[in-house]
Amino acid sequence: QVQLVESGGGLVQTGDSLRLSCAASRRTSSSYAMGWFRQAPGRVREFVAAINWNSAIISYGDSAKGRFTISRDNAKNTVYLQMNSLRPEDTAVYYCAARRYPVSTIAAEYPYWGQGTQVTVSS
Repeated sequence: QVQLVESGGGLVQTGDSLRLSCAASRRTSSSYAMGWFRQAPGRVREFVAAINWNSAIISYGDSAKGRFTISRDNAKNTVYLQMNSLRPEDTAVYYCAARRYPVSTIAAEYPYWGQGTQVTVSS
C-alpha cells in the first residue's frame, strides 16, 4: 500500500509558476512509476505527466509539453511537478498517482492516488 500526499497548489495569476510536490508514505524508488493527473469541474481526469522509477522515462500530456517538468527525488520518496507559464485553462485539482513499473498515461492503471491539490489560475 502506498499513501500519497500532494502539496503546493494555490491561487496564481496567468504567467506565474507553481511547484507541486507529492510525498509517498513508503519507498517508491525501486519499482514505482509516478504520475500527475488533473481534473477540472465537469471534465474527465486528464493525464499531465509521468516518470519511471529511475527518471529514465518521462512522458507528458499535450497540455504540459514545453511548460511543465516532472522530476523525482527517490531519497525523499517525493515527485515534483514544476509548472511554468500557467494559464487559466490549467485550473484544476491536480492528483498524484503511483503504480508499479511501467509508466502509463491511463488513470485507470494507477491503483494509488493522493487526495489532490487545487490549482487556480486567474486571468
